[in-house]
Amino acid sequence: MMPCAPLSGVVVAESGDRIGAGVCGSLLAQLGATVIVPEWSDAHAGKHRHRAQMVAGKKSIGLRRGEASEQALLDRLVERSDVLITSSDLDPAARPRAWPRAATRVECDITAFGEGGVSPGAPFSDAQIQALSGILDTTGMPDGPPTPIRLPIVEFMTGVYAAAACLAALRVRKQTGEGQTIDMALYDCAFAAMATFLPRLFENSEARVGRVGNRHAMASPWNVYQASDGWVLICAASDDQWRRICGVLSRTELADDPRYRRVADRLARHAEVDGFLQVWVGENTIERCIEVLGSIGIPCGPVTKVEGCPREANLDHRGAIRRVAVRGGAETLFVPASPLRMSLTPGLSPERIPERDEDRVEITALIEAAPGTAPRVASRPDVLPLQGLRVIEIGHYTTAPLGARHLANLGADVIKIEPPEGEAVRNWPPAQNGTGYFFALTNADKRTLALDLASQDGVDVLKQLIARSDVLIENLKPGALAKRGFSTEAMARINPRLIYCAVSGFGADTIYSGRPAYDTVIQAMSGFMDLTRAGDVPVKSGISSADLMGAEMAVVAILGAVEARDQTGLGQAIDLSMQDAGSWLTMPLWNGDESAPHSRVLQASDGFVMVEDDGPAGPEGAMPPDRAAKFTRGELANVLRDAGHRAAPILSAVEALASDQTRARNLVFYAKDETGDEWPLLASPLRLEGTPPVARELMRPLGSDGDAILAELEVKEPTTKTARQGA
Repeated sequence: MMPCAPLSGVVVAESGDRIGAGVCGSLLAQLGATVIVPEWSDAHAGKHRHRAQMVAGKKSIGLRRGEASEQALLDRLVERSDVLITSSDLDPAARPRAWPRAATRVECDITAFGEGGVSPGAPFSDAQIQALSGILDTTGMPDGPPTPIRLPIVEFMTGVYAAAACLAALRVRKQTGEGQTIDMALYDCAFAAMATFLPRLFENSEARVGRVGNRHAMASPWNVYQASDGWVLICAASDDQWRRICGVLSRTELADDPRYRRVADRLARHAEVDGFLQVWVGENTIERCIEVLGSIGIPCGPVTKVEGCPREANLDHRGAIRRVAVRGGAETLFVPASPLRMSLTPGLSPERIPERDEDRVEITALIEAAPGTAPRVASRPDVLPLQGLRVIEIGHYTTAPLGARHLANLGADVIKIEPPEGEAVRNWPPAQNGTGYFFALTNADKRTLALDLASQDGVDVLKQLIARSDVLIENLKPGALAKRGFSTEAMARINPRLIYCAVSGFGADTIYSGRPAYDTVIQAMSGFMDLTRAGDVPVKSGISSADLMGAEMAVVAILGAVEARDQTGLGQAIDLSMQDAGSWLTMPLWNGDESAPHSRVLQASDGFVMVEDDGPAGPEGAMPPDRAAKFTRGELANVLRDAGHRAAPILSAVEALASDQTRARNLVFYAKDETGDEWPLLASPLRLEGTPPVARELMRPLGSDGDAILAELEVKEPTTKTARQGA
């Protein structure tokens, strides 16, 4: 008998009009909550532009403005709800404080700037936040203007973070009996996504951080190339990979040519290197390119086309996309399956798209059968959501380390296991005292334990840690832990309560076993790059959107699994695919949907301005370019807003870092290391106001916590120091 879904019995009132509110509600529904969407008769903006995607798997009740009985019905729904999701900047009348506070209700308000920012209540759009946070300035070709991202990427990131915050708040409620409010800001989440660009600014506040197109700042060749039948992405991160590529090109002399032999040489001549590869790619089909390059271990992939939905074989294999009936079964539309692949309580994929007001009778009965909630008391719980949980992280680069950092901020004791030489990015430049700023940002508030998992001692210590821990999160190549004796089944035998979350590019259940998957490859193969183009060239987002979505989704899945374990006493395995999460992000433009707002970039006298309007025509006639060039960015944005357009100056990363909004929300703060040197850290974007996540301190030098961890957990000492200190 299958256990109940983690949120079975939880009622969610999804009142907010933002896409982020719809995303949050969708994830809670996938975890088993009854999510009710009040649909006002005049609602057409925000998530309502993509109604089929946003209400799939939920229940609908139609409401008419101005009718007291309808407002009373909404009031009773809110009173009955365990979770209330609002977006008060789009609909000030429907905000948490519009209803009496309740003792046990979790109230999540998703807005552009959050409470206490410099522009509270300003209903800025996703595209405007992209412009103000630096995301837009880092997307596009280096010799061209910024490229607007058509997808509401910030709304999606904020919605996933909001779902994690709601799960954390529900856990606190279970422990204390009290609900709380959550202040989720699109700007906070967008700024946090800029973490890969900020280290250069921390080292040099005047550094230029801008667009690199589809290239990589530290590797070449790394770009999209045009085959005879479409675009293919090819990445070579090492000199050995370059040598293998030269063999494919029948240009073996290039491998030893001093102009191209080393990574630094190729970076200096990246245009020439791209030219060599383009000649060969252009003579072949996408399928042939991938077959040849894949056979020699070169990361590559097609730019997957979105034709109704992303068309890609691994997505089909994993059942990531499904057809669901709408309008009484007369039509079917593409909707995403749940990306929460969990072995015991898998995410519930949508089975229906309700018609507006289809569920009124059921919802009314639910409301009338339930007692009201008591007024909220003044006291606040004094416990972090994950306090008492122990998390093992075996991660590198972004996804697992970032996901684990969020768990640490929520109160978990996170033990990061590193190889004896340290994680690969520990010393990435720019660095201070031998530690990279990026590593410091992504690994704050963890303890470090160095283990040599190639040794029997290291394996023995890890077994003991698994037996004493609640969660293990990793983003190694699928199967890497199993080769050391830590298969899913083996870990379940060691600790039946363990929640094991594996994050990978294509998932553990994949047709691409062994294929490397970088963030850029996943952006290409999820459909994201097909929908984001500089002219005719598909382009990745400047931020590592696939990595970020993978990390965020891992946090949601783990919190859901923790809830399920509280009910069953059993852990489970989570197979999280970055490709699943990336394709899920593209859903607003499925089914030939052209209702999404369109934006363009205008050049002002001192930079660029983003202007956005509704409908397929977009803002083409907003202002002639020659007139726009006479204004500064601030002036032009104001003129365009006064004319009824959504506009914002496009700020650089350095300007976003120094902005009043960043300071007002305290998104960057400083902590001292053991020598007294100051380090910048990033605040958590999960703003639980009753039990706020805490970002406190830097990770200490490699292995520094090893002795304390082993003693504290009564782990048997390894017979050699190499197991934990890499001496």
